[in-house]
Amino acid sequence: MSEKRHGLAHRLYMGQAGLNIIGRRKVFYLITLVILVLGLASFFIRGFHLGIDFRGGEQFQIPKTSSVSLEDAKKAVTDGGAVVITGQSVGGTHPTYLIKTEPLSESAAVKVKDTISSDLKIPANQISENSVSGAWGAQITQKAGIALLVFLALVVVYLIFRFEWRMAVAAFASIVHDLFVAAAVYSIVGWEVTPNTVIGLLTILGFSLYDLVVVFDKVHENTRGITASSRMTYGEATNLAINQTLMRSINTTVISLLPVAGLLFIGAGLLGAGTLKDLGLVLFVGMLSGTYSSIFLAAPILVDLKMRDPKYRAHAARVLARRAAGDTGGRRRRADKVADKAKADGESTAEESASSDDTAEDTPGTDRVLAGSAPRPGARPTNRPAARRRSGRGGGNRPGTKRKS
Repeated sequence: MSEKRHGLAHRLYMGQAGLNIIGRRKVFYLITLVILVLGLASFFIRGFHLGIDFRGGEQFQIPKTSSVSLEDAKKAVTDGGAVVITGQSVGGTHPTYLIKTEPLSESAAVKVKDTISSDLKIPANQISENSVSGAWGAQITQKAGIALLVFLALVVVYLIFRFEWRMAVAAFASIVHDLFVAAAVYSIVGWEVTPNTVIGLLTILGFSLYDLVVVFDKVHENTRGITASSRMTYGEATNLAINQTLMRSINTTVISLLPVAGLLFIGAGLLGAGTLKDLGLVLFVGMLSGTYSSIFLAAPILVDLKMRDPKYRAHAARVLARRAAGDTGGRRRRADKVADKAKADGESTAEESASSDDTAEDTPGTDRVLAGSAPRPGARPTNRPAARRRSGRGGGNRPGTKRKS
């Protein structure tokens, strides 16, 4: 009876999906290369839409009323002579419209404020105006860069001491990939880069590291002392580890993405909380990219680095050679069994034809021998001459047998 075939979800949960990720790693390398090319093209063509926190500018907060829309507020600022960069709705106890513009002189800022007050019929004392210096954004960028370098250095040192240097290199490549993908999405979408974006970038690094450690820990467990065994290669053991941890990675990603998706699609999309979209987008993209890179990029890179070591190349060659020899021997044994069965069937038929008149004289023990024309699988039949068996039956009773009357 054949075993019941379970669905993909069940096999994923049990770590038995058997997905050949390492064997198809060139496909994933190609996908990663396409992503890199698209990202670089966007960097050169579209660039980044830096917020006033990084390049300096002016921002006006206008009270949100039922008679004033966001477009009305942006038009009033433009009528005052300012170039609007972004405009968004800000919630809270006192909802407002936050309009950001290019840098303005003090007199120009006062003119814009007066125009907003007259066009929207809002008292000037209810309109706030703040000037943002680009130096502040430069300090944020510098500190974020230092934090990023320190984080990457600590990750590399930790993975070297926890596992080995090859895993550290693969993890470094995976984390850089996640940062690049998040930056590329921001460039393609054209959303404003704010301090929230920088905070989100640093946050996704922790998520990427967590998923990497989960996968690498299982790889380390499966490949411990693997060169002393001839059962599987390093790549096959790594692929098994990926399948065993795949469902855990999927569950972790889905659970983490649910609140982020609510932040991005509901908070920023439906409710119009524009201050949430900067953080929500980078977290959403970074978490997806982190799961992809730890499975489809970091693990394949690790295997390729391992295969540069002559010890692991020789081990892989030994495993494959032994497997090929075993397959050849297995085919030969199966062919021998078929030939032996055919030979046994032919001899048994000849014996039964020659001794049909003596069948009534066969003892129970002899019946078992003659009836065994189909040998047990893997066993060769005993070939005794038929004449010898007939002479034994006709020449007298053997010890322990009784002739039938």
